[in-house]
Amino acid sequence: DHRMLGKQLDLFSIQEDAGGGLVFWHPKGARIRTKIEDFWKDQHTSQGYDLVYSPHIANLELWKTSGHFDFYAEGMFDQMDVENEVYQIRPMNCPFHCLMFKDDIRSYRDLPIRWAELGTVYRYERSGTLHGLMRVRGFTQDDAHVFCLPEQLEDEIVAVLKLTQGILSRFGFNKYELMLSTRPEKSVGSDKIWDDATAALVGAMDKLGWSYGIDG
Repeated sequence: DHRMLGKQLDLFSIQEDAGGGLVFWHPKGARIRTKIEDFWKDQHTSQGYDLVYSPHIANLELWKTSGHFDFYAEGMFDQMDVENEVYQIRPMNCPFHCLMFKDDIRSYRDLPIRWAELGTVYRYERSGTLHGLMRVRGFTQDDAHVFCLPEQLEDEIVAVLKLTQGILSRFGFNKYELMLSTRPEKSVGSDKIWDDATAALVGAMDKLGWSYGIDG
């Protein structure tokens, strides 16, 4: 049980006085986490990623524009009022990277642009579902985004898959199944965008010779 190991080795704790599902990393655990994060950074920068940092909250209108509020509101914490404006603690980082991308005039010659962030996010989970480090309300995830041309998409996916495989294998994760997620009933974007994206995913896995199932 990783919860017992965490306590016995003095790695981390869940402090109920602070709230369920919120992890406190103790000095020993923080040293381990730092080693993992340094490895993650090295792997990404060696593959052409630049590291970025973004805020933990944003105006609610951003989450409405991105579609997160309409599709994932049940998994988001309640909003907060800040000087008569409504703010939302972030459940994911995607809109932030898009804002940074829009902050300058880009040429197609600049693409692909690869940005990576160890993004801490917060998602509402019912108290009965919380379980150690496996199900929490606040966590830090590998949150990278690639901005590229449509004709670059398949090769970029191949590169992402190779990077993912390399990181997983370093930690001994060599047995896993691949599932291709297809368009869900609730979605945004045109049929063409979805068809092209799905075709690129299939093409990338075929290039690598990987077998996969269909999820959805």
